[in-house]
Amino acid sequence: MKEAVFIYQNKEKWKRYESCLNHIKQETPDTLADIYIDVTNDLSYAQTHYPNSGISFYLNGLSSKLHQFIHEKKKWRFSQLLDFWKIEIPLIMYECRRELLYSFLIFSMAAFIGAFSAANDDAYIRLILGNHYVDKTLENIANQDPMAVYKQINQSDMFWGITLNNIGVSFTTFIYGIFTSIATAIILIQNGIVIGGFQYFFFEHGLLWESLPAVWLHGTLEISAIIVAGCAGITMGNGWLFPKTYTRPESFRRSAKRGIKIITGTIPIFIIAGFIESYITRHTELPDMIRFLIILVSLTFIIFYYVIYPKKLNRLI
Repeated sequence: MKEAVFIYQNKEKWKRYESCLNHIKQETPDTLADIYIDVTNDLSYAQTHYPNSGISFYLNGLSSKLHQFIHEKKKWRFSQLLDFWKIEIPLIMYECRRELLYSFLIFSMAAFIGAFSAANDDAYIRLILGNHYVDKTLENIANQDPMAVYKQINQSDMFWGITLNNIGVSFTTFIYGIFTSIATAIILIQNGIVIGGFQYFFFEHGLLWESLPAVWLHGTLEISAIIVAGCAGITMGNGWLFPKTYTRPESFRRSAKRGIKIITGTIPIFIIAGFIESYITRHTELPDMIRFLIILVSLTFIIFYYVIYPKKLNRLI
């Protein structure tokens, strides 16, 4: 390859890397490491084919700066943990905003299918929720306490059981991305169908309004985190399906790393959702205003942290 062609193909990428150096404090060690590997590969190529060229000296200087910054970042500080949620996760979510949209649309479509199917097939609810749950809920409805299912387990046991189960569901949704993003989409569809059918079940019995604050008090965070987990799985799966300019293994490695960070970032959300479901949802006597306020705060946080803030942060950087 002629030197002019080599420079033309890579100059925009090198400009981006220089821009990263200008905002080095906002970059994570992993991001810097990826850039460093890419620059050293270009440097090795340039030194082999254009040993006395100015581009070799330029890339050597860029590589040296990156090496110095990476070495400085190796010392762990508590602020790095804060930066993970404050900077790294939002920036990754901005990069993966399309995958997040796809995850949301797939889940929403599945929820609609679940509700539609339940409306047209009386046996469908029992198929997806199980006879035991349906019969128990019908018994609770007859006893004038349709949300009693949230009150029958010890609060502490319920918290740990629900939280660990939800984290397990989210990690399963993500891990299925190993088998391409289509596999993650299937898990999202399964969960969406259950939610749609579940909500229609209460609507059918004239309890939609009563069920909304009870279900979505914790469900706003819980379901949103599962959708984010779907985003992580789709991100990893797409890295395998659509490698672009990278080799397929390298593209998968990069996408898997982003997906792991996304899914790790959902753990605190599941913990909070589990706490709400175990300790607050059971108190159906709380005024609707308080319960809907919690739902509104939860929804606002999700939209801000995963949609609005990443966009604003990307503009600043």
